[in-house]
Amino acid sequence: MKDMFSKTLLWAFLIMVTLYCLFPFAWMLSTSLKTEAEAFQIPPTWIPLEPTAFSYIGIWVRKNFGTYFFNSTVISLSTALLSTFFGALAGYGFSRFLFKGRRFLIGFFLATQMLPGVLLVGPYFKILSKVGLYDTRTGLIIAFLTICLPFSTWMMKGFIDKVPVALDQSAMVDGCTRMGVFFKIVLPVVAPGMVATILFGFLLAWGDLLWALCLTSSEPMITVTLGIARTVGEFRIIWPMLMAGSLVGGMPAIILYIFLQRLLVQGLTAGAVKA
Repeated sequence: MKDMFSKTLLWAFLIMVTLYCLFPFAWMLSTSLKTEAEAFQIPPTWIPLEPTAFSYIGIWVRKNFGTYFFNSTVISLSTALLSTFFGALAGYGFSRFLFKGRRFLIGFFLATQMLPGVLLVGPYFKILSKVGLYDTRTGLIIAFLTICLPFSTWMMKGFIDKVPVALDQSAMVDGCTRMGVFFKIVLPVVAPGMVATILFGFLLAWGDLLWALCLTSSEPMITVTLGIARTVGEFRIIWPMLMAGSLVGGMPAIILYIFLQRLLVQGLTAGAVKA
């Protein structure tokens, strides 16, 4: 009886937490299907009286959402893949080689994560302007790499630490080079960890607004988050279109989690961060 009561309380708590987490998405979906007049109606309607997909059509017709998605996809994928690859190389070096200043350097990598992005965006603006990379996808990718790379290095080092050194030695005894060991032995073993790191880099770049706002200026370079933010006007906010854009903009992250959740959980539970 006591166990049943505990399970009932646990399930009730989990259901409440689930409803709490899903309510914003349900409200966004409901608002996105309303007319603009109904979105401002008081008291609000929970279910649209006359559901319409006008807002979803409007974000593609009235806004260049195709361009926004292309920019965000290129920038986010490039950031995720490059930061994970170079983070894996650096993590392998920190994991397998002992050199002077090793602990200080990897500690410095971690310390850079304590700096808020708002302090760095100004210097990046000046640097990218000087080298001709302001308002370019390449400039944004470089900027995001500097944010993701230290964390990716720490993540990958933790995963690589779990790979026995004996595997490296056995492969080299058989004639494999150090880079061959990295690509043929280590990377396949830490694949779940790489998925977790790639997801981190992708979501960081995909959801960013501040850096995209400060490091781009022209319409062809706008990302999804910046495009959604620009639906908020000075004197008017079209709430159904804003909610529709937010839902559509969040779909790539949701889809990635759905298809990669098993590898993500394996990666997050496989590594341990230690110097």
